[in-house]
Amino acid sequence: MIAEGGSPPPKRNGSESEAVLRAKYLDYCSAQVADILLLLSPDEMFVLAQDAAREAGLQGDLSYDQIVDLATGRVSRKLALPSFEVWVREYRTDPSLYEEHLMGLWKSDHPDPEGEDPT
Repeated sequence: MIAEGGSPPPKRNGSESEAVLRAKYLDYCSAQVADILLLLSPDEMFVLAQDAAREAGLQGDLSYDQIVDLATGRVSRKLALPSFEVWVREYRTDPSLYEEHLMGLWKSDHPDPEGEDPT
């Protein structure tokens, strides 16, 4: 539907599809984990990964990728992230609580079919 002036009305956050909301939720969670990982020194990340490897029963030297994966998993389990259902309810009530924390990754997965900015 085109409003007067020739431009479509802005999208309301309550009308976003579940796929877009899930993509935004994953973007938000990823941003929170990344923020914590960026605060860690390489030594702290290594120790975190070693602890996680020990708990998982992994033996031997860890590759860089394994260190990052294990540290990421540990941080994501320890963070108090909201469930998807809680996040959606809060996001629909006040998107500004979360919009500033999104990295924008969700946009590449769900581009707007009409070429508009999907925010």
